[in-house]
Amino acid sequence: MAHPSQLGFQDAASPIMEELLHFHDHALMIVFLISTFVLYIIVVMVTTKLTNMFILDSQEIEIIWTILPAVILILIALPSLRLLYLMDEINAPHLTIKAVGHQWYWSYEYTDYKEVTFDSYMVPTQELAPGQFRLLEVDNRLVAPTDTPVRVLVTAEDVLHSWAVPALGVKMDAVPGRLNQTAFLASRPGVFYGQCSEICGANHSFMPIVVEITPLMHFQDWLTRLLQDT
Repeated sequence: MAHPSQLGFQDAASPIMEELLHFHDHALMIVFLISTFVLYIIVVMVTTKLTNMFILDSQEIEIIWTILPAVILILIALPSLRLLYLMDEINAPHLTIKAVGHQWYWSYEYTDYKEVTFDSYMVPTQELAPGQFRLLEVDNRLVAPTDTPVRVLVTAEDVLHSWAVPALGVKMDAVPGRLNQTAFLASRPGVFYGQCSEICGANHSFMPIVVEITPLMHFQDWLTRLLQDT
């Protein structure tokens, strides 16, 4: 989860999020180099009066500032398209979960099992246990196993919502009457927090998402207990 004074992203918990962080650093370095170069040219022109007609009308300069931006765009576009493809590709998921947004809570259904469905409400501030986080903790967490391809079907019952968990690199709009899908593969166990990322009404900031990633054996035990309770 995020913490006060944090400057960077949350630590990646999935291969897709690791790729997103790498692409961010790659694009940021290109932006930094461009900004430094432009600042250098401005300083040189101001301090040395580099404005004579021979330089400004040079054919070589025209060729350089035409080809160089094209090369830069290619350096950004190729890894971006690769990453978009990886994020959209869903190969043989081992587990499918349906997430439905409501005003203002989430409900989950494990579609591979009968009658495994529950609602997930934010825990009010006055009911928080020691160590729980305000505006982020829920009464029923979404539980998924590690190293397992998980497909999430996302929709909404009333208005637009967005199911987003930054550490897993997942963000998908929940649209009433439409079923969108996304996927994640958690590389390590832990508890990861997210929130609705679409302004959906007065209590938009009070419908958090908590995903608990556990080893497969512990996930099976949790699922068995849940089936016995139902």
